[in-house]
Amino acid sequence: MPTRLTRPGKHTLIIEHPVMPLAGTAGFGDEYAGLLDLTAFGALVTNPVTTAPRSPANGARVIPLAAGALVHTGLPNPGLRSVLTDHAEVWARLTIPIIVHFAPVSLEDLRRALGKLDEAEHVAGVEIGLDDEIPQAEAAALTREAARAEKPALIRLPFGAPMDMVRAVADAGADALVLSAPPRGTARDAGGRLVTGRILGPMNHPLALRHVGQAAQISHAPVIAAGGIHSAADAQAFLDAGAVAVQLDSLVWVQPSAVAEIVSALAGPTATGAVAESAEGWPPAQ
Repeated sequence: MPTRLTRPGKHTLIIEHPVMPLAGTAGFGDEYAGLLDLTAFGALVTNPVTTAPRSPANGARVIPLAAGALVHTGLPNPGLRSVLTDHAEVWARLTIPIIVHFAPVSLEDLRRALGKLDEAEHVAGVEIGLDDEIPQAEAAALTREAARAEKPALIRLPFGAPMDMVRAVADAGADALVLSAPPRGTARDAGGRLVTGRILGPMNHPLALRHVGQAAQISHAPVIAAGGIHSAADAQAFLDAGAVAVQLDSLVWVQPSAVAEIVSALAGPTATGAVAESAEGWPPAQ
């Protein structure tokens, strides 16, 4: 059953079914080609992208936890211009919409990036990752800027964002809300050093489920849920709480075969690939 991912307007994004990867878990479209069928997703949310290139973090990048992992990557990427150029051919071949996750460092940085993303033929939408410590006023300002862009803007809020911020971002024109970024934590690596990073795993699910349920009650923008989904029941719980779609995180790495099982449970066994369309049309006419 097709899922309306964003609110009406612009190129309203409709995907074939409500299952996507969390930004950072499925690459840019070709890294996991031998392990994961990306067309099983309703859309591909890319790895995070920044305007300038970023190198990987030094030291331990994945620390096992009792029920998940702490991941510290440093957001490595070749920069927005290179991502759009180097992956255009791959995105053109995929049969699902591409949503580029962009991490802005300022309002002007976002404005310039949105100009490039609006021109990118094979980009269906933009997911904007808000900084964990962002003030509410700045979050609303970034959202208003994104709302001026041509393509739909999904705003990913920090973990545990207060409902005042959820309401402010929705009111500022977000086409959809993503709740949320994985929480941050600190753990010791094998050498005994303390490492700070994002926590992925089933432990996040109960906390995220409460957060999503609260947000869905007050937001007039669609809510996309993320946090510790490791079964079809986990995913369905988010939909029951009011989310329109879900994003899978560590499950994509530890049990990629389960992606198809969750898709089958939520959308039926024949659901593969995705389509996006609106009154204005997506993909654009060739």
